[in-house]
Amino acid sequence: MPRRAVLYSHGMTQTPIRMYSTSWCSDCRAAKMALDKKGIAYQEINIEEQPDAAEYVMSVNGGKRSVPTLQYGDVAASLSGFSITKLNDFLGKAGLA
Repeated sequence: MPRRAVLYSHGMTQTPIRMYSTSWCSDCRAAKMALDKKGIAYQEINIEEQPDAAEYVMSVNGGKRSVPTLQYGDVAASLSGFSITKLNDFLGKAGLA
């Protein structure tokens, strides 16, 4: 499956939302479908393939390899146990809602 490397356009700046995921994660699939439905693009990073990415995820999630983890600018959040409410909360905190 090809990796997504698309950009979210916000104002005049194009900055990627990063989604840290794994291939087996059902919450990751749900988050991708919700972002696609909202028309919000993202860059997917598989933490099983990139050890540095796994370390980053653990650093922002209290030592847990919690996926999906979304990051935009200085805002990062685990959306494990995915819900639209969690996604909307992240987008609001990131200034993307």
